Amino acid sequence: MCGIVGYAGSREASDVLLGALSGLEYRGYDSAGISVLTENGIDTVKSKGRLQALADRLKTHPLSGHCGIGHTRWATHGEPSDLNAHPHVTEKLSLVHNGIIENYQQIKNKLVTSGYEFVSRTDTEVAAKLIDSLYSGDPVDTIRRAQEQLEGSYAFAILFADHPGTIYATRKGSPLIAAKTETEGFIASDVPAILQYTRTYVLLEELQIAAVSADGISLFNPDGSQPVLEYRTASWTVEQAQKGGYPHFMLKEIYEQPKALRDTVHPRISDGLPSFELQDDIPEGFWKQFEAVTIVACGTAMHAGMLGKALIEKLARIPVECDIASEFRYRDPILTPRTLVLLISQSGETADTLAALRLAKERGITTLAVVNVTGSSIAREADYVIHTYAGPEIAVASTKAYSVQLSVMYLIAFKLALANRRISGEEAQNLTAGLLHAIDATEQVLTLGADIQEYIKRYQTLKDLFFLGRGLDYALSMEGSLKLKEISYIHCEAYAAGELKHGTISLITEGVPVVAVATQSALLPKMISNVKEVHSRGADILLICKDGFEVDPDVYSKCIRLPALDDLFMPVIGVLVLQLLAYHTAVLRGCDVDKPRNLAKSVTVE
Repeated sequence: MCGIVGYAGSREASDVLLGALSGLEYRGYDSAGISVLTENGIDTVKSKGRLQALADRLKTHPLSGHCGIGHTRWATHGEPSDLNAHPHVTEKLSLVHNGIIENYQQIKNKLVTSGYEFVSRTDTEVAAKLIDSLYSGDPVDTIRRAQEQLEGSYAFAILFADHPGTIYATRKGSPLIAAKTETEGFIASDVPAILQYTRTYVLLEELQIAAVSADGISLFNPDGSQPVLEYRTASWTVEQAQKGGYPHFMLKEIYEQPKALRDTVHPRISDGLPSFELQDDIPEGFWKQFEAVTIVACGTAMHAGMLGKALIEKLARIPVECDIASEFRYRDPILTPRTLVLLISQSGETADTLAALRLAKERGITTLAVVNVTGSSIAREADYVIHTYAGPEIAVASTKAYSVQLSVMYLIAFKLALANRRISGEEAQNLTAGLLHAIDATEQVLTLGADIQEYIKRYQTLKDLFFLGRGLDYALSMEGSLKLKEISYIHCEAYAAGELKHGTISLITEGVPVVAVATQSALLPKMISNVKEVHSRGADILLICKDGFEVDPDVYSKCIRLPALDDLFMPVIGVLVLQLLAYHTAVLRGCDVDKPRNLAKSVTVE
C-alpha cells in the first residue's frame, strides 16, 4: 500500500519527510511527493519514480518550512505520473491519501458542475477538492462533513494553508498513527516511518480526526468528544515493524486478503450489480460482443484463470480456453473477431503474458488485462484494464494478488452472464451478494492457522505429497500444490481425483500424505470414494471440506471444516487454508519463506 508521513517541529520538514518516507520504501511505490507550509503558503514537489528522483527535484526546487506531509504512491486510479502523484493541492489545502474512494466518480461529477476542474485521474484529487468545497475555516468540522459523503477506505493527512504548523489526519479502513516527541509531532501510515525519530505513538481509531503540531496531539471522536490519548511504545526493529509484527511478509499478506478483496470488489458494485464503467472505463455494451473467451496467464495467475474458465462457462455459457502464456504464443491459437483475450498478471510485466497480449493485438483481437500494477507494460498495451487493489506483494509467493484476481473472475463471469441474458438482474444481485458474503467469511477462515500448525508437524521431513480435488476444488488444489512446493521445497502434485485409477494411485503407499479438498456438494460422494481409495492404501489424509458435510471419520487423519457457503464461492475461502498450510509447513522446515530459492517475484524473461 501507499505510504503517508507528516511532520511538525523545528527541523526542515522536507528533510524529515524524505527520511520518514525512506522507512516505508519496503511497501512498494511508483511515485512520491511532499508539501511544506512555507512563508508563501503551501508549496509542493512530486515526481514519478523512486525517492531519489524526488530528492533530486528538491535540489532545484527546495522547500523551506517546518510543517509538511509526504507520500509514496502505489498507483490505483491513474497511471504513475507526476500529475497523479500525491499530494493533491488546492488554494486552501494539500492532501495525501491511502485507500480507495469508491464513489469518487459521483462526487467528481457534482464538483465539476460546481466549477471545479481536475488535472489528474485519481480518486485522491476528488477527495481534496471535496474538502476544499466544504471548507468552513474549521478543519475538524470540514473533515467530519466530508466523511459523511465519502465511501470506501481512506487515510488522509492534510495541510490547511490558514492553519500553519498543524497537520490534520483521519482514517477509515486504512491504518494511520500519530506520534510525538517533546518538541515534534508526526503522522504516519506505518510505524517504520517514525522509528528513527520516536517510538511513542497513538493509533487513530475509525473516523477519528487528529490535529498534530509541535506542541502535541489532539484527537476528536466522530461525535466531537476528545478521548484520552493512549500512547504506545514500539519495541520492534525496523524490519519487524515493516512486517507489522508478523514474522514474514507472506503471513502478513495472507492476513491482508480480506481488505484487499473488499478494496477490489466494492468499487465495482453498483446497485448490487457488478459494474466496470466508472472504475475501469469499460462501457456497458462491451460485454455483449463476445462468443468466446481465451484466458492467458502464468503460474498462480493461471490458476485464477482456471477458476475463471469454470465460472464463465457455468454462468455465461460462453466457451472458454485457458492457456499457459508460454504455450499460447507457439500453438498458433484460433482467435476470431468475437473472441475476448483475457490476460492475468500480478506485475503486469510477465514476459510471456506480455508477448501473448501483443500476439492477440497483432491479430486485431480485443484484449482485457487484469493486473495489480498500474502503468505496467500489460496495463498500458491492453485495450481495456481492470486493476486489482491488492497493493504491493513483498513475498515472492503470491497470496493476496491471487485472491483479488479470483474475485475479478467472479465479477467478470457475473457480468458476461448478465449481458448475455443467461441470468436475470435478480440472480446477478444474489450472486454478487454471495461473493460479498464469501469475502466476509475470509476473516473466520484465517483463525484456522493454529489448527493447521498442530497437524503439519508430521510434514517436517516430508519428501512427497499429493493434492486431490474435483471440479472447482481441482483448480484450487493446483494453487495449493504450487504454494507448498515453491516455499517448502516438498515435491507435491495436484490431481483431478477421478484420474487416480489412471496411474497416480500407484504412487500411494503407507504414510504418503494426501490433502483432499472436498467442498463441492454435488461431487462429495465421488470425492469421498476417491479418498477411501487412497486411505485403503495407507495414505495419511488431511480432508478440507465444508462445515456440515458428513464424512466417515475413519477415512481421514485430520479434517478442517470451512464455513458453509454456496459451492460456487468455496474457492474464495478454500485458498486461505492452502496458503496457511504452505506457509506453516515452510516455517516448520526452516525455509526462507519470503525469498524461496531460484524464484523471482516478477518473471520478465522467457
